[in-house]
Amino acid sequence: MLKVYGIKNCASVKKAIKHFETYGVPYIFIDLRESPATQKKIDDWLKYVDIHVLFNTKSTTYRTLKLKDLALNEKEKAQWLTKDNMLIKRPVVEWNDDITVGYNESVYQKKLH
Repeated sequence: MLKVYGIKNCASVKKAIKHFETYGVPYIFIDLRESPATQKKIDDWLKYVDIHVLFNTKSTTYRTLKLKDLALNEKEKAQWLTKDNMLIKRPVVEWNDDITVGYNESVYQKKLH
């Protein structure tokens, strides 16, 4: 079963959920505010995607924390993802053998068929 990680009010997460519901794809939604991703979970995701894909430099949280000024390396970025899950680009969708980050309808269609 798919797992969709995100927050309820995120537009991209809403689109992903709507897509899965439209096509009758069962999924489990994990709200990162209620059940934050652990360092182990983030490390697992990083086996499939680059830190630059997972770490959302366009988020309000990134700007508010002024993280650009810190010139973080990859390890520090991974640690910040655990400290503040709102830095994770959403949604993160766990498939059986892969993950995707961000809403991408064409990728979803390929994975489902």
